[in-house]
Amino acid sequence: MADMDTQSPGGRHGGKGTTSTKKSTRVDMTPMVDLGFLLITFFMLTTTMTKPKTMELIMPRSDGDPMPLSDKKALTVILGPDNRIAWYEGIGDDPAMPPQVNYTSFANKNGIRDVIIRKKEAVYRASHKNELMILIKADKAAHYENVVDIMDEMLINQVSRYAIVDIGLKEAAYFQ
Repeated sequence: MADMDTQSPGGRHGGKGTTSTKKSTRVDMTPMVDLGFLLITFFMLTTTMTKPKTMELIMPRSDGDPMPLSDKKALTVILGPDNRIAWYEGIGDDPAMPPQVNYTSFANKNGIRDVIIRKKEAVYRASHKNELMILIKADKAAHYENVVDIMDEMLINQVSRYAIVDIGLKEAAYFQ
């Protein structure tokens, strides 16, 4: 609480005449500190904590039988060293028909985004559904930034079906 000193000074003049009296003002901060802690406690208890944002993860079937995937609905993207990208249509698992490998980059024009858009439109025209499946394979020498960039491309192009798959020896040789 605030205290006021009201004692008469009784100075040199013995109390005669008019002298100015100095009054000390001391403010007790205890109630202010109590109020501060009460407010902090109130806002801590009443605030809403942020809810964790999670990504939906679709796991493979437990019976081990993979879903069939048509080459016409698949696009394989291979991330290589030095920010290079190789891609081909289909899965590329037929030894009688090896895939035709093309190279591109993350450029705004004639980059991987244009490849994804063209393939997505071709799949939609053929099946009247958004059934494009993109297989992403990253070389050991690929930059982590490139993996993040290709995931951003999936989000930008609204590709709902994609998978990060282990790269094979044959695909790793495309960058040698």
